[in-house]
Amino acid sequence: MPLHPDSHASTTTPMAVYFDNAATTPLDPEVLDAMLPFLREHYGNPSSIHGHGRKVRAAIENARKTIAHLINAAPAEISFTSGGTEGDNYAAFGSIRTLGLKHAVTSKLEHHAVLHTLQALEKTGDITLSYVRHDQQGRLDLEHLDELLGANGRSFVSLMHANNEIGNLNDIVAIGDICQRHQAIFHTDTVQTMGHYRHDVQKLKNHFLVGSAHKFHGPKGVGFLYRRPEVHVSPLIHGGSQERNVRAGTENVYGIIGLAKALEIAYRDMDTHQQHIQGLKDRFIARLTSEIEDVQFNGLSAHADQSLYTVLNVSLPPSGMSEMLLFNLDISRVSVSGGSACSSGADAGSHVLTALGCDPQRGAIRFSMSKYNTAEEVDYAVEQLAKMYRKVPA
Repeated sequence: MPLHPDSHASTTTPMAVYFDNAATTPLDPEVLDAMLPFLREHYGNPSSIHGHGRKVRAAIENARKTIAHLINAAPAEISFTSGGTEGDNYAAFGSIRTLGLKHAVTSKLEHHAVLHTLQALEKTGDITLSYVRHDQQGRLDLEHLDELLGANGRSFVSLMHANNEIGNLNDIVAIGDICQRHQAIFHTDTVQTMGHYRHDVQKLKNHFLVGSAHKFHGPKGVGFLYRRPEVHVSPLIHGGSQERNVRAGTENVYGIIGLAKALEIAYRDMDTHQQHIQGLKDRFIARLTSEIEDVQFNGLSAHADQSLYTVLNVSLPPSGMSEMLLFNLDISRVSVSGGSACSSGADAGSHVLTALGCDPQRGAIRFSMSKYNTAEEVDYAVEQLAKMYRKVPA
């Protein structure tokens, strides 16, 4: 697997290692090549009726068809957005306010794009909000979901496919079946799994599904929303008839082209990349447990069949180094995300680790990998971390 250009080691300086792919991924060169003509030559407004506009409109519609084909949807069911956050907001606000839903269900492990949106709707009195129980490893209690939906009227349910911090995979097929039984509107945030797993909306019971291009080597600032056709909701953004009156505003043309190309590449090479990245994750687990005393893994991230193959959330033993983890790794040119459970109401720690009841004294690092990472980079990152947490010889 080739290195990304930024990942080459220098003979005079330490290699720069990027393990924060759950935050964003580097742009694939093939994606850039597909976007460049729409940055240079094809500049027409897609809403214009002249030739320049029609050429760009055709490219957008071809991109829509590509995405629809990959997830087994109809093109009319795909709307382009600015990313996952907008898609989550549209699904929640649109469903609850247009359909008059008075109850919503989510979990305390969701991304803030969902949590903060539903909490805002609760604050304004639009809904009452319930949270599905989960265990200490983040497994959702689907019997509790069934109870919550049975005890309330028609509800809006938002439960993600995979957690962005701990990598836990949720059974969205089973969740969809429960929602269908109670006639609930089911939205699932698939931002972390889109481009890494195959989605077939004909086999799912979800009404909404979202994707964001920069999570699978596409450009930032563009995503898409799948909406089941029988669900008619009001737009979130007003001011124009773009996207079949779903989202006003001139389309992000080159972003849309890049999104479609990135997803096409992801599906084309998915099996190869999954095998490669899972190998890196296995190597991380083996090296970390070998070299650091009392290393643990948060959630189900160390379980290959129950978590994202791209994410590993590492729990490190209490140490005076915990607060300086990210700083010291950054000094060593290793880019990761991290945090710990919140120790107080003012602590801006991880709401996910707090919900799991993790020890706030233990530092946490999320290593998230992509097709461009290498075994050499894994070894280098572990070596830098082990300098702070060297395993004591027996």
